[in-house]
Amino acid sequence: MAPIPAATTEHLFSYGTLQQPGVQLATFGRLLDSRPDQLPGYCLALLAIEDAQVVATSGKTHHPIASRGEPTDGVPGAVLAVSAEELRQADGYEVAAYRRERVTLASGKQAWAYVDARDAPQ
Repeated sequence: MAPIPAATTEHLFSYGTLQQPGVQLATFGRLLDSRPDQLPGYCLALLAIEDAQVVATSGKTHHPIASRGEPTDGVPGAVLAVSAEELRQADGYEVAAYRRERVTLASGKQAWAYVDARDAPQ
């Protein structure tokens, strides 16, 4: 496993393919440190992925997508420790149906998360 960059200052919440070791290695060149958490007020659906490179990297034609739901809803996942450059690399991996948004997780931690781009920003 590659060392964690010294500039690991961002937190990225993942509920899908960015948790996969193969996706992390292909996107960031290393396995990321992660901690379990939950995204409150969101629910999951499946999104058909048409980008051949993303399908090849993840091995999946459908990815989960978090959309705003009821206050009692929640999406389990993991907080990934990334650098600012790795956050930009994640932006390049995600398709246009996702929008990166700053969220507050069940733990109280602030993190970035890729959510349904059709939802209005909070």
